[in-house]
Amino acid sequence: MKKPLRYLLAILIIFSLNFAIPRAMPGDPLTNLLGEDALVDAGAVEELRRELGLDAPLPLQYLRYWRDLFRLDLGYSFHLHERVSSVLLQRMPWTLLLVGLAVLLGTTAGTWLGARSGWGRGGRLDRAGSLSMLMIYSTPPFFLGLLALYGLSFKLGLFPMRGLYDSGTLFDVARHFTLPVLVLALFLTARNYLIMRGSVLIEKDKPYVLYARAKGLSRRQVLYRHVLRNAALPIITLVALDFGFIFSGALFVEIVFSMNGMGTLIYDALLSRDYPVLQGVFLIITLMVTAANLLADLVYGRIDPRVRAAR
Repeated sequence: MKKPLRYLLAILIIFSLNFAIPRAMPGDPLTNLLGEDALVDAGAVEELRRELGLDAPLPLQYLRYWRDLFRLDLGYSFHLHERVSSVLLQRMPWTLLLVGLAVLLGTTAGTWLGARSGWGRGGRLDRAGSLSMLMIYSTPPFFLGLLALYGLSFKLGLFPMRGLYDSGTLFDVARHFTLPVLVLALFLTARNYLIMRGSVLIEKDKPYVLYARAKGLSRRQVLYRHVLRNAALPIITLVALDFGFIFSGALFVEIVFSMNGMGTLIYDALLSRDYPVLQGVFLIITLMVTAANLLADLVYGRIDPRVRAAR
């Protein structure tokens, strides 16, 4: 019972911060909306401020914010001039497709390669793999994107330079998404590889591994039947955190590849001080991360009986 209450309390606190943080940023939404050099009558500015709900004291704005949340009303975008819910429904599927595929590929490849590398520590493949993965993980994803865009798109012309699609066909969408998905997947593969390798190195020296080998199991059977299951626990936590990365961490990659997803939406909303859009995006991120962590807790209990015993 304590854990659901903790999740509920965390959501309430984050929702409140979701209201406060955008308004703590310097700048005025009306200045960004009208332009710094616009000559507008002061009365017209006050009328616009009243229509946007920015004339009320902050405590009243906060109460209106919670009222709209209970009504499932995310508000109206200052900058895009449409309902925030409509904007999110337009942008979310593309970012889910982009980073969802990257997380799936990066988790699968990084877990498998890291487990093999840690199990065969000291070998030629382990040294080469660890060095290359460390170099990739030390490189920001947006810089990997720039390198891939310059080499594979600009120089070789293998992939489109920008956008989500041209004609809208399945093949066209796949061509536009292949390069950014591979860039994100490569970065996540490197991260999961290094963590999984270290986890396997810890697990391989434990008594249950020696016991499994004494029963006559091969090295491959010990790795996949016993070690991998215990060593994968940190990866489960990272995958849960990646649900927040789905909407926020892809920001720079989407900008590099000019993809109109949730990342560019956050970027544009920050520049324009579009409070309703920022609140809507952060609300989705909060719910996704909370739900993912709750799911990770359940998966932990299924994999590790010690977690169930501690509850």
